[in-house]
Amino acid sequence: MSPDGQPETGKKRKSIKEISPIDVYKLLPRTNCAECGEANCMAFATRLVNGELLLVDCPPLHTDEYRASREKLERLLAPPVRTVTIGTGERAINIGGKYVLQRHDFTYHNPTPIAIDVHDLMPEAELLERVRQIEQFAYNYIGRTLTLNAIAVRSVSGDPTKFGNAVRTITGASHHPLILCALDPEVMAAGLAEAKERRPLIYAATETNWMAMADLALSHKAPLAIFAPNDLALLRSLVKTLLACGVQDLVLDPGTFADEGFPDTIANFTAIRASACKQFDELFGFPLLGVPLTVWTGTELSEDVLTWREAITASMLISRYADLLIMHSLDGWVLLPQLIWRFNIYTDPRKPVTVEAGVRTFGRPDAKSPVLMTTNYALTYFTVESDIKVANLDCYLIVVDTGGLSVESAVAGRNFTAEGIAAALKSNNAAGLVTHTTLVIPGLAARLSGETEEATGWRILVGPKDSSGIPQFLRERWPPET
Repeated sequence: MSPDGQPETGKKRKSIKEISPIDVYKLLPRTNCAECGEANCMAFATRLVNGELLLVDCPPLHTDEYRASREKLERLLAPPVRTVTIGTGERAINIGGKYVLQRHDFTYHNPTPIAIDVHDLMPEAELLERVRQIEQFAYNYIGRTLTLNAIAVRSVSGDPTKFGNAVRTITGASHHPLILCALDPEVMAAGLAEAKERRPLIYAATETNWMAMADLALSHKAPLAIFAPNDLALLRSLVKTLLACGVQDLVLDPGTFADEGFPDTIANFTAIRASACKQFDELFGFPLLGVPLTVWTGTELSEDVLTWREAITASMLISRYADLLIMHSLDGWVLLPQLIWRFNIYTDPRKPVTVEAGVRTFGRPDAKSPVLMTTNYALTYFTVESDIKVANLDCYLIVVDTGGLSVESAVAGRNFTAEGIAAALKSNNAAGLVTHTTLVIPGLAARLSGETEEATGWRILVGPKDSSGIPQFLRERWPPET
């Protein structure tokens, strides 16, 4: 949109939903080599348009022979919101790369990285300890390890030397990508000098310092954030100016305002992303930076209230299109909801999160140990696994492929049936694991007990509806009465 709120004129790009697989197929090698894992190039094109595969999944396309076609495909499939890379190496983070406004329209890519702040007035020991906490923060959630992603170094002193020293200390202690936060170009230059080859995000160019910051971004080949608090017209103007200067990797910060100003924050983030994804406004087609850290600059004195506000602010920004967050609190009750919420938003809504079907062994089971059964929906499986491990049970757990559905849904949808249970017992050689023929099925699958006994020849025990009851159930019912 233009500064006065009117749509821009000119040619608009196609959205990913408007691109036909045929358009993509015409630019593929069309050799049906199956190196991508698909039966033919048309199948690959279809999955490419659906966001299930990437161009890198087609090896022939990345040879010199198909260079022109690859470049055309890259332009054709480029998202309305550009992808910007911060950092280098294995820990580099990609932000942006969004195709649509709503997650149900198309899978979101590049989960929102969370950066934690440090500043240049912290004593070195305190600074190193905070970096250590950031590095070691991790949480296992349904088989995935959720971590923090970056470190934001703030210039509080305004002293180039102190800022440079802080950056040097952090680069020696961590390989996390860096966000260097200073509005004084001289201070920023000192920080960049200590972060050579690390490709940090420069935060930030403003109405007053944009020229000097653009020079720094170009000379260090680093991405540049633009800060224009609550002024979208100024933000667009700065984007246009910096693009003209040759700075291509930009990140937009329209301001994060706590308390009464938060509705404006959400409105601005939504307006920018809608403009990019619906009107294909190239000047707003860049990643968005949210700063929940700003809640700590208000008048509230209670630390508990501030951490709660930061948690709420972060969750809403993740929901409303923030591609990168800078936070302060390291409390688990603040960060874990963000990591889990981020994980859930950035999974493919068309594909349940699953685990591999098969048999799992817990503890040291013998031929008389219990045999339990569950589905391959990841949340169900890891909940059952956790309850078994906490109780130190010795048992076998057979995981049935139900297409990633939970027990109750799988039973209702006939994805978890007596025939399927019989097949799972046979394919996993359950008869060879134990000398008895007693199987414990989930309580939510109780209706299957009779027909399962007929289909398998095994005696069926109906377990608890909640896996937390498994330990007590086995204490009371195992070994079963003969």
